[in-house]
Amino acid sequence: MNIVFLGSGNTATIMARLMYQQGHRILQVWSRSVAHAGILAMEVEAEVIESFSQINPAADICIMAVSDAAVPVIASQLSLRKKILVHTAGSVSIDALKHSSLNYGVLYPLQSLRKELSFIPEIPFLVDGNSDDVKIVLTDFAKSISSHVTLATDEQRLKMHVAAVVANNFTNHLYAMAEAFCSKHQLPFELLHPLIIETASRLKQGNALDLQTGPARRADIETIQAHLEIVKDEPELKNLYLTISESILKMYHKKSELR
Repeated sequence: MNIVFLGSGNTATIMARLMYQQGHRILQVWSRSVAHAGILAMEVEAEVIESFSQINPAADICIMAVSDAAVPVIASQLSLRKKILVHTAGSVSIDALKHSSLNYGVLYPLQSLRKELSFIPEIPFLVDGNSDDVKIVLTDFAKSISSHVTLATDEQRLKMHVAAVVANNFTNHLYAMAEAFCSKHQLPFELLHPLIIETASRLKQGNALDLQTGPARRADIETIQAHLEIVKDEPELKNLYLTISESILKMYHKKSELR
């Protein structure tokens, strides 16, 4: 496909690299930062454009890979007639594009993407379109760059986004808190790396409910209380420890005995 990218951040960069590597042609790159657009354009042999009026009529699809807040702002400036326009946002309705083109949809990459990555991770895509024809085109396109492609409505995509935030963003925040705790007490956080990797890898072998371990899973109240004593002077960490331990106790033992 001939593709125009609107955006040059993390998502745009990784998606453009992936599509370029899979034989698609990146015609143009637009960005609020011409310099950033130039960096991406050079990497994928594309032209930099500074105005939406310069969008190449030969483009099959325009991919708006920008922040959620920027999607309706940029969409309001576009008039692409029959050219397919998609955004890549997890929490923005497909209808944000309905006044910008007759053919529009969503191509949401369910992955944490950073342009500094030296490799491209496996990326599942959630796809939607405003018509059956657009859904077919976008599904086939997504399958050319990913082995995990699923049709999803706005509601389904938003719910998947919630799950992704809990599974990824919240987890990373807990890693950061554990790292800060280790640093404060002069303990090597690196010792936890094998444990973190092993826990994540087990998810491919079974469901998370069955894989839970730890003192709350065992209802080991004595150990939990000992941990709470250790973090008594760190209210944020203590509150998180309490909240999550109570959640685990309720899930497996239908009760909480911590407060």
